[in-house]
Amino acid sequence: MATPLNQSVADSSLLTRSLPVGLLREFVRSEATDDGLTPQLLAELRVLARVPGLLVACNYGGTLCDAEGISTETLPLGNAAIALRALAALPNTHAAVVSGRSLRDLAAVSRLPAEVHLVGSHGAETDMGFAHGLSLATESLLQRVNTELAEAVGFQQGIWLERKPVAVAVHTRPATPEVAAEVTEIARDIARTHGLFFIVDGSVLDLSVTEPAKAEALESLRSRLGVSAAMFAGDAYSDELAIATLRGPDMGIRVGPGETAAAHRLGDPESFARVLAILFELRRAWLFGEDAVGLERHSMIGNGSSTALVTPDAKICWMSHPLPDSGSLFAHILGGDAAGHFSVEPVKASQVLGQRYVDSTMIVETRWADVTVTDYLEPAPEGITSLVRVLSGTGAARIVFAPRPDYANAPFSMEARGDELHIVGTADPIILFAPGVTFSVSSDGRHSTAVASVNLQDGPVVLTLRCGDTEPVAADPAEETDRRSAVAHHSRKWVQELELPGVKPSLVRRSALVLRSLVHEPTGAVLAAPTTSLPEGIGGTRNWDYRYCWLRDGSMTVNALVDLGSVSEARGFLDWLGRILSNAPGPEWLHPLYSVTGAPLSTEAIIESLPGYAGSRPVRIGNAADHQVQLDVFGPIAELIHSVSEQEGALDDAHWDLLVQMAAAVLARWHEADHGIWEARMAPRHHVYTKVMCWVTLERALRTAARHGRQPEPAWESTAATIRDEVLREGWDESARSYTVAYNSPDLDAAVLHIGLSGLLDVGDPRFLATVAAVERELRVGPTVFRYRYDDGLPGLEGGFHICTTWLIEAYIAVGRTEDAWDLFDQLVNLFGPTGLLPEEYDPGTETHLGNHPQAYSHLGFIRCARLLDGLQKDLLQKN
Repeated sequence: MATPLNQSVADSSLLTRSLPVGLLREFVRSEATDDGLTPQLLAELRVLARVPGLLVACNYGGTLCDAEGISTETLPLGNAAIALRALAALPNTHAAVVSGRSLRDLAAVSRLPAEVHLVGSHGAETDMGFAHGLSLATESLLQRVNTELAEAVGFQQGIWLERKPVAVAVHTRPATPEVAAEVTEIARDIARTHGLFFIVDGSVLDLSVTEPAKAEALESLRSRLGVSAAMFAGDAYSDELAIATLRGPDMGIRVGPGETAAAHRLGDPESFARVLAILFELRRAWLFGEDAVGLERHSMIGNGSSTALVTPDAKICWMSHPLPDSGSLFAHILGGDAAGHFSVEPVKASQVLGQRYVDSTMIVETRWADVTVTDYLEPAPEGITSLVRVLSGTGAARIVFAPRPDYANAPFSMEARGDELHIVGTADPIILFAPGVTFSVSSDGRHSTAVASVNLQDGPVVLTLRCGDTEPVAADPAEETDRRSAVAHHSRKWVQELELPGVKPSLVRRSALVLRSLVHEPTGAVLAAPTTSLPEGIGGTRNWDYRYCWLRDGSMTVNALVDLGSVSEARGFLDWLGRILSNAPGPEWLHPLYSVTGAPLSTEAIIESLPGYAGSRPVRIGNAADHQVQLDVFGPIAELIHSVSEQEGALDDAHWDLLVQMAAAVLARWHEADHGIWEARMAPRHHVYTKVMCWVTLERALRTAARHGRQPEPAWESTAATIRDEVLREGWDESARSYTVAYNSPDLDAAVLHIGLSGLLDVGDPRFLATVAAVERELRVGPTVFRYRYDDGLPGLEGGFHICTTWLIEAYIAVGRTEDAWDLFDQLVNLFGPTGLLPEEYDPGTETHLGNHPQAYSHLGFIRCARLLDGLQKDLLQKN
């Protein structure tokens, strides 16, 4: 199922792609001298580019083209025409030319398309039929004036006359200054004699029956188009009338000399063309995102307390500090360059040869022909983030350090102090240690950017970004190799102790490292993903903040590591949960998710200043699901405690106490409706998956008690039986021939596969076989499985969820459809990114990866499938 874009966005995207907008980028980045492109103008353009509805309007001769007249030299400047057309093609963006020319002449000479609104005769003429409505008296008057002007000035060299619908124009451009001045006075007298308006528009003198109406024309366009801000640029007196109406976020630009009320002045039309091109690039980036890199192509680095994302060309595009859910320092992935990045590239442009993880580590290497960048987060005390970037090779590299704290909302300055760059004005100290690197620092008035070039033939360059360190000490670059080796050794030692399956062991190893990096070691909490608001549909609004610990996701994540033989992460998570329970009014009142500190979440909010990945708004921080009732969370916790005790052959008293509390929560609330695993923002229902997990809680508690000689509560067994009977009876829908999302609902949900996968219903039961067939038929599309198809109360669509795909693979295995399991598993493997990472979802219609990245659900599901398929292979070998 394809994820449809908002139609206006889609149409606009197609239009802009059909234009040679690549020329605009070259134009913007060229070395041409700019007369008037001040930092203040650029800063205001950034603001203007982000208004909801924008009108870009200007005069024609002298503003959009170099001269007045009717010859080919009056064609608009090529880049100006492209930029104006491109702006008009963007959604919620309008372009207009308001000129003194007749509308017919303006349309013929400008050759601008219908998307650009044209207004002639100084704002009076908005349609071609305007001239036909003039009275005979007006026609007679203009004819007399034309004759009089011809007799008075027509003989002068360089002077020629033009009849317009409401005026007679005198063109003086070819004339000498003396002749032009003389003719101007004569024409002014003739206009006064006949009661006409005398309009000087550059070198064109209009004797008009209507007064200049560019102000009224601009206001009319604003009202009709419903825009929230406008830019108007002009070079003549009549343009000043329009400029005088600008207010609020509007922008006025005077092109060329002359008195003006505009806040900005440009030297010539060429400079204005550049402004249009810059505005287009800024607005396009705001609406669509800056050439979004495929989510699956991003690599993550992490050290157990901090994470960061790296693009395939070595740009740090996402990092927060000091906590996972803190404000971002770099948010390029959600807002382009303006949102912050830390980039390295060869001075001599070349293609990236590849990016990889150093074996069994979270250290990332990005390589060009003569430059290699090695990135990692090194261990640091709690509250400190330490990013290390090592540049090596035989060429020269360019470094751009552009932090933008707090989602680019916190202003700051930057100071170079010897080999250090200090961020000044932030709550936490932020220092970039860069021995031997000389930076050039610039500022736009709110934020600073540092740029440097280094010659790597002189040896590697070590950049260490230290955040939150109140007593920073510069590390010796010569010791960096030892520091990196220690980081690699610690990671490899952990990997060596894992029990990896024989099926796709390298991808399982990478998935395990990803899950381990999502564990916040100082607290034991586990992130669902390290990012926020990476969209579930490009251009859509299903953009959520996953930088928190869901009890369900966290339990399943560390349980996957337990299955591979690593228990320490599970112990840390259960200790974290125990601390939360000690402060909770009761286990039945646990929230679905918490911050890594164990605190409840703050209110969900929107960062209006960020356009989102590929223009997908809004960018959210916080998560309103914190206030939902999700009664399934007790089941994964119980399964985790059961797995840990099975792995270790013993049951801690503290873990038993947690298990007893989970069972008590189920006894207290299992009969209630809830919002379910998928957090639908609609009224609570009796979700089948939730009831199954309530049964799982009690069933695993009973099994754990029996194995370790603990005394179960008398009500556990009977309540588990009651829940099971109710689920089997009420969860089945005869019309769907399947178990469904909730009681009395025909809608399918991939999560109901757990009715068999959990053991509640025998996998050979015809009802489970029918449910597997229904999920396959209704929810599977190619390599992916959708959660459901019903209306969940949210706008827009989404992709298939990788975790749902892995559940169907498990179901295939459970019912003996081994070939189908292998086939779908292989298709899932093909969706992994080049460095072995998976986001949350995949849209098979557009072949687009979606959702926060990398996603714990996706990787833990993959690990489970690989282990199950490995078990099948081993069983087959034993039989043979």
